[in-house]
Amino acid sequence: MIGNSNHLLGLDGLTRDDITRVLNAAAGMKEISARKIKKVPTLRGKTIVNLFFEPSTRTRTSFEIAAKRLSADAVNFSASASSTSKGETLVDTARNIEAMAPDVVIIRHKFSGSPYMLADRLDCSIVNAGDGSHQHPSQGLLDIFTARERKGDLTGLKVVIAGDITHSRVARSDIYGFTAMGANVHVTGPPTMIPVGIEAMGATVQPSFEAAIEGADIIIMLRIQLERKSGMLIPSLREYARFFGLNAERLAIANKDVLVMHPGPINRGIEISSEIADGPYSVILDQVENGVAVRMAILYLLSGGIDEMVD
Repeated sequence: MIGNSNHLLGLDGLTRDDITRVLNAAAGMKEISARKIKKVPTLRGKTIVNLFFEPSTRTRTSFEIAAKRLSADAVNFSASASSTSKGETLVDTARNIEAMAPDVVIIRHKFSGSPYMLADRLDCSIVNAGDGSHQHPSQGLLDIFTARERKGDLTGLKVVIAGDITHSRVARSDIYGFTAMGANVHVTGPPTMIPVGIEAMGATVQPSFEAAIEGADIIIMLRIQLERKSGMLIPSLREYARFFGLNAERLAIANKDVLVMHPGPINRGIEISSEIADGPYSVILDQVENGVAVRMAILYLLSGGIDEMVD
């Protein structure tokens, strides 16, 4: 279980202790990934289904690797090659998959709330791998894990999330997660990309990008989500890069040991320059590496794992 649930649908409602339990389990899982033989029999006999209705590289691949490193059977479901392309509903698809007795179904879907609907209807554990513009809890957890790895205690740290907040499911999970861990979360971006009422989630809105990142300990840059028509909310990509792109000049006003994150994929030269994305402050590839360990921990805990170190 994670918190009081057999599912991972979002980070809202999870306590600091709940999140810390996942992070501690992930630390043990990361050690497995450093071994010569990167495999343990922990989830042998378990079946994990990746049910992805949207394109994904990092998330689907890391969940698949996570399952295989724990010796579970991983099945990848392609929406384009399934009966959903013939008109089958999401619930009917999921029920047919459940009839094959999976232990965990990991779903990514363009409609917000889809994982919650499945959790209400199916008996297996559901993991939200991104639902519309709502949440992406495993990304939030790996962001927190990466930050804790470098910074230790996150209490009181200034975390800035910059960019297209309105369409970002990562932003929402990060706000809930970092706030639960005691960090001070600030969001910034064009006014058209800041949703009304975001403060109720625990974030402070900063209209000025420079004011937001001044003294920042962690900066999480978000991409412009053109597939969700976010490009219509700004005059042009060049204008966006001019006022909200992270470059060396702007990064200099953050703390000297600042961490720069990005959930990917990166739009180089728009939200972040290549010199920053590939520079010494960037932990973007650490996030990718840690994604496997965190997702191993999620599968482990939802499949009945306990807090002991895995042998």
